[in-house]
Amino acid sequence: MSRIQGKAPIEDEDATVVGIDVSKATLDVFIHPAGTKFSVCNDQRGLAGLARRLAQVSSSIVVMEATGRYHRAAWLALHAAGIRVAVVNPYRSRRFADVIGRLAKTDTIDAEVLARFGATIRPLPSEPPSEVMAQIGEIAVARRQLVAQRVMLEQQLSETTVEIVQRQIEARLALCRTQYDELEATLLDLVRCDAHIRRRYEILTSIPGIGAVTATTLLTEMPEMGSATAAQIASLAGVAPMNRDSGTMRGRRMIRGGRVAARNVLYMAAVVAVRWNRDLAAFYGRLRQAGKPFKIAITAAMRKLLLLANTLLKEDRAWSPTPP
Repeated sequence: MSRIQGKAPIEDEDATVVGIDVSKATLDVFIHPAGTKFSVCNDQRGLAGLARRLAQVSSSIVVMEATGRYHRAAWLALHAAGIRVAVVNPYRSRRFADVIGRLAKTDTIDAEVLARFGATIRPLPSEPPSEVMAQIGEIAVARRQLVAQRVMLEQQLSETTVEIVQRQIEARLALCRTQYDELEATLLDLVRCDAHIRRRYEILTSIPGIGAVTATTLLTEMPEMGSATAAQIASLAGVAPMNRDSGTMRGRRMIRGGRVAARNVLYMAAVVAVRWNRDLAAFYGRLRQAGKPFKIAITAAMRKLLLLANTLLKEDRAWSPTPP
């Protein structure tokens, strides 16, 4: 499964691009360059009719935004019908709309913008995640939300002086911990029930510094790991330094973009790895001795840790203290 975006193959340059704006009740469709527009219900009957209609459009690719559970059914139905689907970042498609001057926003306009975005940017089609992987992803998101809620409650508990408020916060904290443990147990059961996912999980957790939370987050947030190049995977995670040059000015390179959830867990993993991973500790130490600030050194360690994980997954082997 890959979600790496880039230029489509040359033979697809004249492909018809179908933009689909997804909502809970309907799917608004725009076919570029024909200009055809219509809408269908976002249910099994509507999806079946849409698949039949798009199957008659030669060499088509569908572009839709990632909208959580509302786009998944359409993604699965169209993919099962043999129709190529590219799921894109809503932020990027909205920025594209601003660039081309489409400031108004309706479902019909959004569908047209997505079609024009696909025709211009030509994102690569991607396969939907398996049912098990989709469940792991949902649980991982719920787990992150519980952690955020727990941190907020702990902060409130440290500030309140009213006894009844303290008791209620402590009760909610206890519930958060119980629910977190339940989610963690269910997530690990799902990982173990699929041989391919279990193998990837075992490879990731064999690396010093990467534990269960980091491994499951990378599995869900970075499905491209093991198939992407080093430059691609670093860019997707947002740990690749980007040039900031103009004319004769040479600015300081900085990281930007990427997937926040993956980058957050990589930070914590790198903090651990520079203490317990011999090679990474030596690498981090050299940077610090050379006068690099902590943020630059730890970001470099995050990138090196990610590239190590990507290489091990690509070669299907666990980490070992000595290279093969």
